[in-house]
Amino acid sequence: MNIKLRAARDEDFAFARSVYFETMRWIIERLFGWEQAREEQNFAGFFRLDEVQIITADGQGVGWIQECIEEDVIFIGSFYISSAMQRRGIGTRVLRELMAKAANQSKAVTLAVVKINPAVHFYEKHGFRITHEDKHKFYMRADSPVYG
Repeated sequence: MNIKLRAARDEDFAFARSVYFETMRWIIERLFGWEQAREEQNFAGFFRLDEVQIITADGQGVGWIQECIEEDVIFIGSFYISSAMQRRGIGTRVLRELMAKAANQSKAVTLAVVKINPAVHFYEKHGFRITHEDKHKFYMRADSPVYG
């Protein structure tokens, strides 16, 4: 499978929103209840086109990642792979590339993940540790990238 990242374009907004809703709806419903208008507004508020890359597999969009690059960290604001394409190594390959980039820039990688999201284990497997938490999220960090 040929996995690539490309810069997001305006027309990718609907794709990114659909992948987000597909993968996160059960979590949002369980924690807060689903209100479509609220979720549309929330998504529009955090989706930043200039920070997003579309993940493609063999030329087809399969997910997206949103990175905020700061002086000493790369913050993963969003990282979603469509349900049908999960557990095929795509997320691992994308995360390894990001971790290598961070290592080359001497930066840590940070993120926040909802506690009930199985992705917590994915991140732990890739060297992230929980630094703190709030009611709904774990905040995680990989100080010494394990790839690079």
